[in-house]
Amino acid sequence: MNKGDLINKVAEDANLTKVQATEALNSIISTIGECLKDGDRVSLVGFGTFSTAERDARTGRNPKTGEAIQIAARTVIKFKAGKELVESVN
Repeated sequence: MNKGDLINKVAEDANLTKVQATEALNSIISTIGECLKDGDRVSLVGFGTFSTAERDARTGRNPKTGEAIQIAARTVIKFKAGKELVESVN
């Protein structure tokens, strides 16, 4: 399922127009992104928790040449699925 498919499903299930569903989904995605950028966690009960973690700088290898390269430190996004989501899949 891609974003367009998700918008169509949300519009159908929530009895919204596709425009309304698109605005709602875009708002959710941007709000989660803003919260993560500020260093906050986003917890959706039953679905899961989005959080960030710091990854240290490290030395890696160019797979083509084998040359050592420096990989910069960065912030990564983590997601831990909630119990209800895990149980719905299994």
